[in-house]
Amino acid sequence: MKLKMINKNNYAILMAGGVGSRFWPVSRADFPKQFHDMLGTGKSLLQSTFNRLEKSAPAENIFILTNADYADIVKQQLPNIEDRQIVLEPAVRNTAPCILLAVLKIQKENPNAQILVAPSDHWIEDETSFNSDIQAAFDATQRQEILMTLGIKPTFPNTGYGYIKAEQFHKSPIKQVERFTEKPNYETAKTFLADGNYFWNAGIFIWSVKAIVNAFKKHQPNMYSLFKKGLESFNTKDESFFLDSNYTQAENISIDYAILEHASNVHMLEASFDWSDLGTWGSLYEELPKDEHENVIINSQEILLNNAEGNIIRTSSKKLVVVDGLQNYIIVDHKDALVIVPKEKEQDIKQIRANAIKKFGKTYE
Repeated sequence: MKLKMINKNNYAILMAGGVGSRFWPVSRADFPKQFHDMLGTGKSLLQSTFNRLEKSAPAENIFILTNADYADIVKQQLPNIEDRQIVLEPAVRNTAPCILLAVLKIQKENPNAQILVAPSDHWIEDETSFNSDIQAAFDATQRQEILMTLGIKPTFPNTGYGYIKAEQFHKSPIKQVERFTEKPNYETAKTFLADGNYFWNAGIFIWSVKAIVNAFKKHQPNMYSLFKKGLESFNTKDESFFLDSNYTQAENISIDYAILEHASNVHMLEASFDWSDLGTWGSLYEELPKDEHENVIINSQEILLNNAEGNIIRTSSKKLVVVDGLQNYIIVDHKDALVIVPKEKEQDIKQIRANAIKKFGKTYE
């Protein structure tokens, strides 16, 4: 069977700069979740995502967008990529500035580029459907100057995701986006599900380099002007000097707030694949195999459970674990920290981490 060639104008930006604080204490500032094998596949989330994106863009066109502190880890986990593919953010400024930086570097290399932006921490089992959806989005962004996103049909009123409202009664699978809503409360999320035109925002975007650059010019002129000053230095040895001198001047703002909530040419394709944002221990629990009492056990081989149901239990070593009388808990033992939290409070782990750092120091960061 003849293999289909991937368009050389297809590029991908793999977002791998977050700290993953809701996966604390495993995810730490010096080695966050995207570099861990969270699913027990033998590959880190970064490696799994890179392999998935290779089916939509040539491997040499996949750029890793990450914090400067993680450059060595990226090189270790993806030893075949070139230095030009690692885009280092010298300071944390949310997603809009770093995406603009990567886009301008790609534009300088290939002004005809079509770009996929994808986070490194997603679980997608049906990669064939994923790549089919990405190709449909690439086709749409080649036909017209639009900004594309993928929407996930919600299965329950999740308050941890943002939502996209799509245009109603549109026969095309690609629909205009009416509005974005950040993480709603439970009652609002229930009304979104009942409405039927709201989708989870997966944070996956597809656009031509021309469309996204024009969007920045229109909706973030100050940020665009700041980075435009460095165009000559991009993709040269002078790039890091420019970024070190200028990057911190960029506004700390997400791509959603900076561009997508203002642009009138945002369109959405409903995803045809199962998807999970691996943002919490609870989301990881949903994707892993369970024992007869619905417990998920990671790493532990010697374990005694009594009246224990619905827990996720992870250790960093092969130690004996005994759990008695706990239902629906997150139990994580990792090196110097033990965390035991009800699953219903999984969103609180970010604040628990902050409290631990404040009281006991940056050792636990």
